[in-house]
Amino acid sequence: MSTVLDVVAATAILLGALLAMTAAIGIVRFGDTLSRMHPATKPQVIGLVLVLAGCVIRLRGNVDIWMLVLVGLFTLLTAPVIAHTVGRVAYREQRGRDGLGVVGDLDREHER
Repeated sequence: MSTVLDVVAATAILLGALLAMTAAIGIVRFGDTLSRMHPATKPQVIGLVLVLAGCVIRLRGNVDIWMLVLVGLFTLLTAPVIAHTVGRVAYREQRGRDGLGVVGDLDREHER
């Protein structure tokens, strides 16, 4: 049973590291801020959660597991808020792609 859990933990850690690496490559490769928001949030957070889950499985019975759970929970709660804030700032600063957001709802809200 211990060997099976170790294999599951190692698989989760490796998959999480692979997702984090693809997120880093996506951040470097994509051109503008709005395109970089996706790899900066979704694969990065899922990769971190997989690495933390693998560590929790590997450290079963240790008191430090709850600290890893808190790190994962806070990351899951704050990543969407950060991505939304970055998107709004990029829109207002006109750093996005040409023709994106033609309606301009945020401009009318900003004038009030």
